[in-house]
Amino acid sequence: MKKRALLAGALAAPAAAGIWGAVIEPHLFAIRRHTLPVLPTGAAPIRVLHVADLHLAPWQKHRAAWVKALTRLEPDLVVNTGDNLSADIVPAVLDVFDDLLDVPGVFVLGSNDFFSPQAKNPAKYLRSPSQVKHRVAPDLDVKALIRGFEGVTADSAATGRGWHFLDNAEATLTIKGTRIDFCGLGDAHIDRDGIRWSAGTPGRGRLDYPRFDAEAGLRVGVTHAPYSRTLEAFASAGADLVMAGHTHGGQIRVPFWGAPVTNCDLDRTRARGVFPYRRTLVEISAGLGFSPYSPVRFSCRPEVSLLTLAPRPQPFSGF
Repeated sequence: MKKRALLAGALAAPAAAGIWGAVIEPHLFAIRRHTLPVLPTGAAPIRVLHVADLHLAPWQKHRAAWVKALTRLEPDLVVNTGDNLSADIVPAVLDVFDDLLDVPGVFVLGSNDFFSPQAKNPAKYLRSPSQVKHRVAPDLDVKALIRGFEGVTADSAATGRGWHFLDNAEATLTIKGTRIDFCGLGDAHIDRDGIRWSAGTPGRGRLDYPRFDAEAGLRVGVTHAPYSRTLEAFASAGADLVMAGHTHGGQIRVPFWGAPVTNCDLDRTRARGVFPYRRTLVEISAGLGFSPYSPVRFSCRPEVSLLTLAPRPQPFSGF
């Protein structure tokens, strides 16, 4: 009898964990808050909403409604680090972000904004970074997604709202009196990053791109996948802050141990949160979704980040 009870318990535990990770936790949306002292001394604080890895599918009404209501946070700036789609439903994604397009913002794209996910063995994710099979052209309407985020209608008319597209591009915004210089890189997971070293070895030679305006009050690097080469490039260019997604925080985390993988070459202990990289702060969001072929999150609630950018402490000047 005792052996039967032990066997029943042994079978019940993974079943309960599976139900939790597949049915319950994916709906427990969270707001992860950080205060980052990166602004010039005396600057007004800036609230930044970072949205990553929505991976929206047509049936995910709860996720769409939760994100649509994020205007209640009253951000001063929105940063979207890509992987918005899990199917060709660009109008639904644009509807989710419609009110937030009235807030100044920037965005980059992830592989799932170009290519729909394909069936694969989820266990491969635990062994090495996922592979995106080469396809001649995107099978998702990425051009419509870009136009929508930029606030451009189907007939190419500008609406006076929208965000700046940063895939291997730059933009400057002034938010609450602080001039912010943004520089973006395309998704390194599919080799779309435009890093250019014109001389010497990477990390030690002359860096032509990315580049920042040294006179800006804040220099922010934005990319989808935080591969070490992208962090090295942004840090070498003098970024104060780098923002990324892609990792899903590990998606399936082991309690009291953390993420087993990051789906890139970053160490597993850096799957989410804020950490220093040389003189740069890096913030990685665990994001909101998952591939429809790996529909589970465990010990890793879906999230957005709300960053309060604060002035740097004044240097001690003595008595």
